[in-house]
Amino acid sequence: MSVPFETAAYEPRESPESPEEQLARLLGRALNSFELPDETIRLLDCALAYDGSLHSAHHSAGLHRETYRHTWLLADGSALTLWELVHNPTPVSESQHEVYVDEEELRAATARLPLPPEAPDFELPVLVPLSSVPEVRHAYVPDDSADHARRVLRRAENPDRPGAQVAARVATAVAHRITQAFGRPCRAGRAGLCFSLYEHAFLLGDGAEVSLWEVEHTATPEGRHMCEVYASEDAARDAMERRAAQVS
Repeated sequence: MSVPFETAAYEPRESPESPEEQLARLLGRALNSFELPDETIRLLDCALAYDGSLHSAHHSAGLHRETYRHTWLLADGSALTLWELVHNPTPVSESQHEVYVDEEELRAATARLPLPPEAPDFELPVLVPLSSVPEVRHAYVPDDSADHARRVLRRAENPDRPGAQVAARVATAVAHRITQAFGRPCRAGRAGLCFSLYEHAFLLGDGAEVSLWEVEHTATPEGRHMCEVYASEDAARDAMERRAAQVS
């Protein structure tokens, strides 16, 4: 059975490796790394931050296939993604690693892999049986969620943070969950530039779902830790790009 993953960490979040070292490890294990454009490598050599995640996986009859998404935040504030395909040609062979610049190349490479006859031609959501699809997008934890929302908004330093209307809505939260969408945790005392993006998803009393997107970074003139909060992921990622461009 094939299952897609969107938030599972491929590299440990506490890994001390730099973005350059992450790139070197990926290229070192990929059999086709020589096919990557020189311009892509040049851009990645100046990356400011790295994030990796397991995108999808298929395991059946001794064969396995996983795809990983590797994303680097570049010096100009943009992001560049490489896709890694890991598979074994036969049940007794070792894993092979391949890397691709875009999803079209990844899909073409995946299509040529052998799949067992019982493999389905569709993907099922992770841990969600077809007979009982949940009504909400996330699994939530009830844990002083309204107070958590208040604290997230209180530590936001950006002037365009969500206003009173959003604050009033999340004040009715009955449960929440936190997902890291980019980067590693920004730890106090760590040298160098740091970017992290978190989704704080809230389940409200009326059954609605609202997310706050928190950017943590050290892209400040004095290098201090700063938190910004936005009402959408696009706005948060735009803010990351602006901050990265200011220090490049």
